Amino acid sequence: MNLLLLEEGEIDASGEARLSGRRARHAAEVLRATAGDTLSVGLLGGRMGSARVLSSAPDALALRATLDLEPPPPSPVELLLALPRPKILRKVLQSAASMGVKRLVLLGTYRVEKSYFGSPLLAPEAIREELRLGLEQGKDTVLPEVLLFRFFKPFVEDHLDRLFPGAARLVAHPSAAAPLARLPRPGGPRALLAIGPEGGFTAYEAETLAARGFVPFSLGPRVLRVDAAVPYAVGQVELWWREGAGA
Repeated sequence: MNLLLLEEGEIDASGEARLSGRRARHAAEVLRATAGDTLSVGLLGGRMGSARVLSSAPDALALRATLDLEPPPPSPVELLLALPRPKILRKVLQSAASMGVKRLVLLGTYRVEKSYFGSPLLAPEAIREELRLGLEQGKDTVLPEVLLFRFFKPFVEDHLDRLFPGAARLVAHPSAAAPLARLPRPGGPRALLAIGPEGGFTAYEAETLAARGFVPFSLGPRVLRVDAAVPYAVGQVELWWREGAGA
């Protein structure tokens, strides 16, 4: 935990907060915080800063915070991801949040197991908890928006253009020949990156995405699991976009 996240209602007008549970245990047992120490803190959805520890025990943490910093800017990359199996999804949600991705669509495709949509991890509170862990890792306070669409074709036909107008569209695809560096630099305000399931998008899905402006690129000769492919690809696309935008 690189940032202790507070929520509205946990901090009073003077900046004082009293916490219990996971955060208090982490401060006491991992950070070994004691009275007088300073911790990095942030208000979920708000500003960041530092806090002086007033007292610390495994079951109770008291601190006084000063929130005088803005959270880091969001990543210019948004993510369209075939829904992975729950164990992998947990890692993907955390890594996407830690990298500053602020919109993530989880999508059903032909190779996505229907049973995945029944996972308790897709409950809003479960998703939110994984995203919080990612924000704590990446030192950010702004939760990503996560949208769930069960069927590929209705999403592409009815929602894609509405949700992602003007984005440079890319798809990481195993059969693509060109690496990202060989593609023309983007001109849009952000980039939308599509990543398929294990085994990749079907030919129909790849052709449908291409017809909607998605340009395929290769991540290299190695076959990566989704939880490795997501941060690897997001990092590449962000660098590609920033170089093209002169950012």
